[in-house]
Amino acid sequence: MRKLLIIKTGTTYPSIRDKTGDFDELILAGMAVSRKRVIVASVYDGQALSAAESLAGIVITGSEAMVTDGDKWSEYTARWLRKIAAKAVPTLGICYGHQLIAHAYGGTVAYHPGGEENGTVGITLTAAGEHDPLFQVLPAAFQGHALHAQTVITLPAGARVLACNSFEPHQGYSLHGHLWGVQFHPEFTAEIVRMYFDIEQEQLVKAGYNVAELRNTVQEHPFGTRLLQRFAALID
Repeated sequence: MRKLLIIKTGTTYPSIRDKTGDFDELILAGMAVSRKRVIVASVYDGQALSAAESLAGIVITGSEAMVTDGDKWSEYTARWLRKIAAKAVPTLGICYGHQLIAHAYGGTVAYHPGGEENGTVGITLTAAGEHDPLFQVLPAAFQGHALHAQTVITLPAGARVLACNSFEPHQGYSLHGHLWGVQFHPEFTAEIVRMYFDIEQEQLVKAGYNVAELRNTVQEHPFGTRLLQRFAALID
């Protein structure tokens, strides 16, 4: 049986991890995939990546790191993604993973000129998104949980924008028919987003955010799970 590889690019706060699980566990829960079918490679901790021939699919997690930092493990992962391109393994990048795929294939990543995007946000499918094999399970307008400071400023050549909103023009994209990136977090729940706000309250206030208002944006929704389960179906 070919495996699902989760490329772990970081870890969440200990208090969140202890209560809800880490990024890889949240992704698996959303996809409803058995742990027996999964390889987790913590590249941020120096673990090497598998041969693509043994893989049914790849998911790249979010991270507290920044793509623009150019960490050795991050650049190693970008090179590996380019190296296996011809294998056309279905790949989903989430937040940091979304940005890393774009960076690997020639896009530009930087801090968002408008600041951070935090909370539950409205997102709209493009015409391409409505017909995309992964995104077509989502309605024309849906919600996503967002927590990011950096963004894909310029997409790689040939990428198709699948979803956007007024703040983030690249909420979702596809590339070469087998690579997808989502800036939002389909693995997060409303509870997790609120926990992030509680932990980061001091720095959010210093940055000029009203934490109470941010918390009021947070809503539970089914769209992240729907997307993850669709990706799981595509790699079966």
